[in-house]
Amino acid sequence: MTAEPAAHTDLFAPSLVEATTRKLRDEILSGSLEPGARLIEEQICQRFSISRAPLREALRLLVQQGLVEHLPRRGARVTVWSDEDIHQLFELRAVLERHAITTALPLQRTPDGPDPLAGVRARLEQMRAAEHSADELARDDAHRAFHAAIVALAGNRQLDLTMEPILVKLQRPMAVNLRLEASLVGPGEGLRRHEALLTALESNDPDVVLEALYEHGGQRYLQYRRESAAAATRA
Repeated sequence: MTAEPAAHTDLFAPSLVEATTRKLRDEILSGSLEPGARLIEEQICQRFSISRAPLREALRLLVQQGLVEHLPRRGARVTVWSDEDIHQLFELRAVLERHAITTALPLQRTPDGPDPLAGVRARLEQMRAAEHSADELARDDAHRAFHAAIVALAGNRQLDLTMEPILVKLQRPMAVNLRLEASLVGPGEGLRRHEALLTALESNDPDVVLEALYEHGGQRYLQYRRESAAAATRA
């Protein structure tokens, strides 16, 4: 019996596909691969020392996640989001977070029971630890996980599954927003805003939390940059 070509056996190596997907996803979410960057199969195969089969499966998964897009006769590239796309994704995040809060609160607490906000606290600690790290992707992952933990308070698996791809698509815009904020206001302001959300959640009052979410300003500095760019164009 003749051996099956490596390109076919790779299809049955899920760990290789997962590793390839993770590497590309990290490069996209970290900004190493910028929106619009072409994903040339031959070059990526050489960089990762893999064949085309696992790469194509990884690209297919990243298309499903909204991070990669295929262009007719031009191959794959990192997805390009318009300002309107990003604004709409932030709106969806806000809708889902509001729904989660109105569903979850007030949280049931007992003196000897588990802390219902333990997940949110853990993600905030993750953000705080990552704040002092040189690993920007770790900071961005922690930021995404914090917002996922807020939605998880509702205990609604379908809601969590709906929110996950939205947060993945928003990770880069959220990261840019935090960096702009740090440059304009100070490096600790982003963490302070997220601490304010936890403080609001501790009140166990839906109205207080909804107000805090409204004031959170998830795309405030992105909007500032767009307005500044528009003003410069008109000048």
